[in-house]
Amino acid sequence: MHIRMRAVLLAGAALLAGSAWAQPLSLDQAVERAIAASPEISAGEAGVDAARADQIQARVRPNPTISVDMDNAAGTGGYGLFKQSEMTVTYSQPIERGGKRSARMALAERGVVLAEAHWRVVRLDIAQQVQRAYIDVQIAEQMVWIAQDRVKLEKEMRTEAIRRVRGYKDPLFVETRADARILEAELQLREVQAKRLAARTLLASFWGGIAEGLVISEGIEKPDPRDPPLAEADTAVFDAAVDRARARVVVEQSRAVQDYTVAGGTRFLRETNDVALVGGISIPIGRFDRNQGNIARAQAERRQLEFQSEASRLERLRRLASLRADADAARARAEGIMNDVYPKAVKTLAQVREGYARGGFLFADVQDAADNIIQMQAQWAEAMTTYRDALAEIDRLTGRFDAAPLAETNR
Repeated sequence: MHIRMRAVLLAGAALLAGSAWAQPLSLDQAVERAIAASPEISAGEAGVDAARADQIQARVRPNPTISVDMDNAAGTGGYGLFKQSEMTVTYSQPIERGGKRSARMALAERGVVLAEAHWRVVRLDIAQQVQRAYIDVQIAEQMVWIAQDRVKLEKEMRTEAIRRVRGYKDPLFVETRADARILEAELQLREVQAKRLAARTLLASFWGGIAEGLVISEGIEKPDPRDPPLAEADTAVFDAAVDRARARVVVEQSRAVQDYTVAGGTRFLRETNDVALVGGISIPIGRFDRNQGNIARAQAERRQLEFQSEASRLERLRRLASLRADADAARARAEGIMNDVYPKAVKTLAQVREGYARGGFLFADVQDAADNIIQMQAQWAEAMTTYRDALAEIDRLTGRFDAAPLAETNR
């Protein structure tokens, strides 16, 4: 019997397959559904809102102060109750110096950019999980088809074995062995059907759906042949973190400059019922604390982030190159098994079965030829799983499912 092995899982684009009432769900659609329902995305958006609230607060100037002081309100002799009292009402306003407000605003602005970058990275991480689950369903569908075909093959082999046993050409245990192989194939079929259901359930869980009626497109896409660069989202996170660290240095430097407090008001003199103007200025003496430690720390943290950013970029480049090689190797192995090795194994089985029917081979020879096909199928599944892992991570590192910053999407 010829057992055909479908090549759909290595097609260049997904094929629209399924019943007339169930439109296949594409990978892009699955990712969008998962992202729309993801609490992690909502948490990221809340983080952006929090950063924007910090930005609003950073614009606020220090609050003024109104002071009311009363001297000589009561005493003895000529200083009886309110006889010679003096009341002073003063309005004080701190004056920020050293560019504190502008530095604070710049730091908050960098915080918004960093929060948006983190939101984009969360989106990519979710997309990678969904893509793995999606490809798992595709592989599971193929494995069910393979298991069903194996059951059919084993039953055909049993029919041939029974004919020879009934004709006293083979011993009775050949029939028993053929029955055992059918049971083994049926057990494997139930196992892969359960795995398919689990894979469908996992995929649907990303958007709160159900596995029943879920139909996905056939055909695992190949990596982008243009070899896209690293994802902008990951770069944006490190760039934003570095920019924020630089803004933090400016903030700490601004704090080295002492602020003034300017005050002015009126004083009421009870003795003469006169009113006089008062004024003053408070100037801290920066003799001991010039914020040098905090400045040095902020500068060191900035340098640390700059080195970490470059190290991460180089590591992602190395990882991407390795993954592309792994994906190419796994795809080549799967294609080689499917296009070269597998057809020869099928032909070998057909030839052995033909010889067995004529009495030229033993049933064990037929078993060996059938087991070789099963082994080829297992090796194909292993190669496809490796390909799945590599492809999902490649798309994650290159930002296939990246999105524009929230500032752009909210315009």
